[in-house]
Amino acid sequence: MSEKAGMLVPARIYATSTILQSMDSGVFDQVTNVACLPGIRRYALCMPDGHWGYGFPIGGVAAFDVDGGVISPGGVGYDVNCGMRLIRTDLTLEDVQPHLERLMTELFRRVPAGVGASGFVRLDHATLDSVMTKGARWCIEQGYGWHRDLGRIEEGGCIAGADPEKVSDHAVSRGINQLGTLGSGNHYLEVQVVSNERVFDRETAAALGITGHDQIVVMVHCGSRGFGHQVATDYLKVFEKAMRRYGITVKDQQLACAPFRSLEGQDYFAAMNCAANTAFANRQVITHQIREAFATVFGRSAEELGMELVYDVAHNIAKVERYQEGELVVHRKGSTRAFGPGSPDLPDAFKQTGQPVICGGSMETGSYLLVGTERAMQETFGSTMHGSGRTMSRAQAKKSVRGEQLQHQMKQKGIVVKAVSMSGLAEEAGFAYKNISEVVETVDRAGITKRVAELRPIGNIKG
Repeated sequence: MSEKAGMLVPARIYATSTILQSMDSGVFDQVTNVACLPGIRRYALCMPDGHWGYGFPIGGVAAFDVDGGVISPGGVGYDVNCGMRLIRTDLTLEDVQPHLERLMTELFRRVPAGVGASGFVRLDHATLDSVMTKGARWCIEQGYGWHRDLGRIEEGGCIAGADPEKVSDHAVSRGINQLGTLGSGNHYLEVQVVSNERVFDRETAAALGITGHDQIVVMVHCGSRGFGHQVATDYLKVFEKAMRRYGITVKDQQLACAPFRSLEGQDYFAAMNCAANTAFANRQVITHQIREAFATVFGRSAEELGMELVYDVAHNIAKVERYQEGELVVHRKGSTRAFGPGSPDLPDAFKQTGQPVICGGSMETGSYLLVGTERAMQETFGSTMHGSGRTMSRAQAKKSVRGEQLQHQMKQKGIVVKAVSMSGLAEEAGFAYKNISEVVETVDRAGITKRVAELRPIGNIKG
């Protein structure tokens, strides 16, 4: 890659030659733009699932000095704390297959999806403030989950420093009715199977509750909904004005930023943490509804069905973390934290295995469970990819297949799909994404994440 004028650090992309050739040109332009931002350290990084995004590329990782560096909403994304959650069960494919249609109908009924969907949890402003500051813990206090769930969520499901006073009324109005909803776009709830031959590391898998033998697991992909989107929108406008005051110029307005220690930087950080905690709470309420749906269909409690949380991890976030340079503001946009074994920031459950990494593929091709490594701590600020990454725009995908046609094709493959919008379903066709196995193999070979198991879809709910 040619050096761009103004780059303060090199740009580094993790990819095979095939993946590199399939990346859109926007990735190269954007990752080199990020390398020009004030206070950036070591590298501007992009993972193998990288593709064009607003400002930063999706799949991007960048770390900045807490003193002298910046924070940027474009480095987090509009869907603050979009993330992945994986729930294990003791059920097998043989148990679920006869009830799959009914199970997916029950899940579709209990977990609202689609643009602007409202959940069953009714909040007033004061209660939403509690959700912003307590995150998933608020849900546990209301009976939407088990206390031990918190030990299986990044940061225990609550990031410190959230301040509801820094969130606009417009953001509150957009988020107040959306707790427990999936949303639209590439967000989904998926019932998956773990076959014996696709478990790559049996010892680690067993430690995470994954047994193989056609075991059923459930994956959730969603974030902070309209609430987080409004927080990002509000602060992009604030930062566009603030940059002039601080003498900061950027190569793309979507890279608008402010010094991390500035008033504007701290206000955004506090508001972003409110959105991040709301996203943890959103996935926790969805988990409650998933457990209720399984209990209804199989006539046994969720505890009897072994529906323990494997992990919940963010992939759109900015966090202060300590590395050899000291404290840094690490931006992960479409990239996942991947702390290795022994990390002091991991709970005891993951000290031996490393932190679980949940990588969502397309709804046709499957997903992966991996774990973080020490090498990720050394090379990528403890980060790795988050999914397969698009190779085709949503508009192009819709021109290539009709939603009804895709739904029928997937049924022929044994995948039951429930979707709010057929055009939205077409946008997420498998051919619009990179080969998930090649993306995973790239980070496995690079040593920044280790494969544990592949998860094959049999049921999917799309917004």
